[in-house]
Amino acid sequence: MSLSAPLATNRRSPLAWRPSTRFVWVSLLGAGLVALPVLALAITALSSQAASIWPHLAANVIPAALADTGLLLLGVGLLCGLIGVGTAWLVTQYDFPGRRAFEWLLVLPLALPTYITAYVYVEVLGFQGPLQEALRALTGWRSLRDYWFPDPRNLAGAICIMAIVLYPYVYLSVRALFGLQAATIVESARTLGASHGRLFWRIGLPMARPALAAGMTLALLETLNDIGASEYLGVRSLTLSIYTTWVNRNSLAGAAQIACVMLLIVVALILIEGKLRGQRRFALPVRQPRAVGRVPLSGRAAFAAGLACALPVLLGAVLPIAFLAVEVLRRDLWQQLDAALLRNLANALIFSGLAAASVVALGIGIVAASRQGRETFLPALSRIASLGYAVPGTVLALGLLVPLAAFDNAFANAAIRWIGVSPGLLLIGSGAALVLAYIVRFLAIAVTGIESGLSRISPRIDDAARTLGASAPEVLRRMHWPLARPAIAAAALLVFVDCLKELPATLLLRPLNVDTLATTVYGHAARGAFEDGALAGLLIVLAGLYPAIRLARAGGRPG
Repeated sequence: MSLSAPLATNRRSPLAWRPSTRFVWVSLLGAGLVALPVLALAITALSSQAASIWPHLAANVIPAALADTGLLLLGVGLLCGLIGVGTAWLVTQYDFPGRRAFEWLLVLPLALPTYITAYVYVEVLGFQGPLQEALRALTGWRSLRDYWFPDPRNLAGAICIMAIVLYPYVYLSVRALFGLQAATIVESARTLGASHGRLFWRIGLPMARPALAAGMTLALLETLNDIGASEYLGVRSLTLSIYTTWVNRNSLAGAAQIACVMLLIVVALILIEGKLRGQRRFALPVRQPRAVGRVPLSGRAAFAAGLACALPVLLGAVLPIAFLAVEVLRRDLWQQLDAALLRNLANALIFSGLAAASVVALGIGIVAASRQGRETFLPALSRIASLGYAVPGTVLALGLLVPLAAFDNAFANAAIRWIGVSPGLLLIGSGAALVLAYIVRFLAIAVTGIESGLSRISPRIDDAARTLGASAPEVLRRMHWPLARPAIAAAALLVFVDCLKELPATLLLRPLNVDTLATTVYGHAARGAFEDGALAGLLIVLAGLYPAIRLARAGGRPG
C-alpha cells in the first residue's frame, strides 16, 4: 500500500482505529480515580451514621454556609466579570500608552493564591498596618473611635480580595475571543456610526458570552475551593464548614453530607456555564480574521484606560508581592531559610513533582486513547477524567480518605496476620494520598494542554505511520512526543505550580508532622503572625510568576 492511500481520504485507516490496550487502561484509570472520591462521598453521606446528623446540619450549619457561599459566588462572579471583560475590551480595541505591557501584566494576579493575598491585605489594612499607622501619624488620631477605616475581614472584603486575584480567568478567555473577532464586523459597525459604548454592548459583549461564561465558571470554582482566605476573612463558606465539621467536630459523615451539597453547586455551575455557552454561537469567516484596528486614545481617555488597567495589576499583584518582599528584607527573614523551611520546601517540591509527572503520564495516555480510538466511550472517559478540576480540594480529600483509609487498614491487618508486623498507614502516612489528590484535581490541566498540542498534528500523519506498520506506542513516542513536547512541558509546569499553591487538600491529607510551603504560610497566619511566613509565601509567588507570564504570552492554557 502506498503512502498516498491514507492521505487521499478523510477517513482514518482501520489500523488507526485500534488504540493500544495500555492507553485504554490508562483512560479507565484516570476516570476511575476521579469517580472514586465522589462515590465514596455518596456512600458515606448515605450511611446509617449520617442519618442522625443531617437534621442538625440542615437546621444550623448548611443554611448559613449556603447563604455566605451564595453571596460570595455572586459578588466574585460579578466583580471578576466587570474587571476581566472591561480590561480585555480596552487592550484589544484601543491603543494607549502601556497597552502592550498591560496585555500580559493583567495576568500576574494568577501567580498569587487567594489565601496569601487575603493575609497580605489584612496586614496592610489592619490597625497596626502601614496605612492606618500613616493615617494616625498625619492626623493625630489615636484609636478607631476617632475615625473609620475599611475592614477586610468580612464578606465584602472577601469578595473584593478574591476577585482581584481570580479575574484573569475571565480576562484570558474574553481577550482571546475579542482578539479573534473578524475586523469586518467591528469596522462595519463603526462605519454605521456605532458609538464606543454601543459597539461594546451590542457586539462585543454578546460575542463574548461563551468565553465570559467559561472564564467566570473557572473563577467561581476556584472561589469554592478556597479555604484559607474564607477562614481568615470570617466567611462561613461551605468549604470551611466541611473542614470544621470534619476536623473540629470529628464528624466524617456530617462533612460528607456538606460536601455532597457542595458538589450539587459545582454541577449547577457547570450546567449553567454549558447553557450560557450554548445559547449564542457566533461563527467567524472561514478566512483567517484580520486583527481589529485599534482606536488610538489620547489625553484623558488614554489616562483613564491606563488607570483602569493599572489598578487591577497594582491591587492584585504588585502590592501583595511588594509587601512580601519588604517584610522579608525588613525582618531579615532570609535567615529563616534554615533546615526546617528547607525541609518544607523539599516536601513541597517532591509532592508537586511526583504529582506533575504522574498527571502528565496519565494525560498522555488518556489523550492518545481518545485520539487513536473510534470507540465512543473513550472521549467520555477523557471528559470524566477532566472533571476533577471542578471538585474542590476539601471535597477530594474527604472523598479519598474513606477508601484509602480502608485500604491502609486492610493492608495493615493482612501484614500483621502474615508477618506479624504492622506497616502503619501505607498510603495516608507516606504522602501517597496527597499526591493522589493532586493527580485527581489537576488531571484536567494535563488533558486539556496535551489535547491542544496534539490537535495541531494532522490525523493523516498518524494514518500514514500506522499504514507503515508503526504501533500506537511507536506513533506516540516517535511522532507525537517530539511535536507536542512544548505543550506537554507547559502542562507539567502548570500542574507543578498549582500543586505548590494548593492548600485545602494539602492541609487535610499531608502526613503527620509534615509541612509544605502552603501549610507553613497557613500555620503562621493561624497563629496571627503571617509576616513570619512571608518568605514561604514569597517563594510560592515567585514559583507562580513564570507560568502566569507564559499564560499571558500564549493567551490561554498551554498549547
